[in-house]
Amino acid sequence: MTTYADSSPATARTAPVGGARLRAEGVTVGYGGAPVVKDLSLEVVDGQVTTIVGPNGCGKSTLLRTMARLLAPTSGTVLLDGEPIGATSTKEVARRLALLPQSPVAPEGLVVGDLVARGRHPHQRWFQQWSREDEGVVEEALAATDTLDLRDRALDQLSGGQRQRAWIAMTLAQDTDLLLLDEPTTFLDLAHQVEVLELVCRLNRERGRTVAMVLHDLNLAARYSDRIVVMAGGEVVAQGDPGSVLTEELLADVFGLVADVLPCPRTGLPIVVPRSSHLE
Repeated sequence: MTTYADSSPATARTAPVGGARLRAEGVTVGYGGAPVVKDLSLEVVDGQVTTIVGPNGCGKSTLLRTMARLLAPTSGTVLLDGEPIGATSTKEVARRLALLPQSPVAPEGLVVGDLVARGRHPHQRWFQQWSREDEGVVEEALAATDTLDLRDRALDQLSGGQRQRAWIAMTLAQDTDLLLLDEPTTFLDLAHQVEVLELVCRLNRERGRTVAMVLHDLNLAARYSDRIVVMAGGEVVAQGDPGSVLTEELLADVFGLVADVLPCPRTGLPIVVPRSSHLE
């Protein structure tokens, strides 16, 4: 597999570039057999939306779970604020980063307000339970995700987009600057996918959240990311701005996809158009 050079930013979307509070250094991780992620190093750049893409089974979700301390690497390390994340307590990690996993599950009948309040659990102490500060953070999270009017609705009564906004509100209630989202648009129709990703970008642009997420749709990744990381075979093979990373050569090499890459007439960002022999 060809490894493509890192590219300098040159897209229509811009974001402040800072350091990297979260990074993986030489990480190898698996599930008991052959490693799924192999000697991988990656920085989640502060202040940006970073999206990880790649073919099924390439290790995208495994990497994100490892960077959130849900999986322990067999070698290498993940650093959070310069410290090995494995040596940091689970509760302390939850105060610094929030993870929204694939297909999260909640108890039947749970209402949105109670779900979002669960995001405050890492900040609770045995001698200090619910406080006015907690209530204020929950209110802000509901407002930021446009779910205030859903506070008393049960999750299982919501549309897919509403439900996903409620889960994102819970991660916001953790009050962290780092958000890790594992396929946040899974099982949503296109309109709801756009709704969720518009929210993610708003949280980044207006509230300064650093975001790392896994997506499958390359066009949505190009539209809503400052930086794209392409994985294949458990390794990073390309990373950089969407316009530099998403090339016809890379699509053929990594995804086995023959496609044209065209500039969007509105933004200049790349649009992937698969070729079809029956139309030519």
